[in-house]
Amino acid sequence: MSDCIFCRIAAGEIPAEVVYQDDDVIAFRDLNPQAPTHVLVIPRKHIETLHHAEQDDATLMGKLFLGAQQVAEVDGIAESGYRTVMNCGAGAGQSVFHVHLHVLGGRSLGWPPG
Repeated sequence: MSDCIFCRIAAGEIPAEVVYQDDDVIAFRDLNPQAPTHVLVIPRKHIETLHHAEQDDATLMGKLFLGAQQVAEVDGIAESGYRTVMNCGAGAGQSVFHVHLHVLGGRSLGWPPG
């Protein structure tokens, strides 16, 4: 989708600080980090929200979490712990309508989240 900022990042049209990528997903640093590590893992395929994922997307959705593992290794937070978050819809805080998994770590994260 030409008007989707995450599609444009995945296509290399908009620069981003890429942490990990493969044929299906790309992970890059959030521009407004909420923790020392705050990386977004997105599918290269445009899926608007988690609610829009279809059965055929099951493997791809799993690859987002495998990408999160890679991010944790790269940033050295795999052992200390990290959080993954996916917002679904505007009411849940989703502001870019392309599925993305937040990977947060590098500091103590309270519960429940704010």
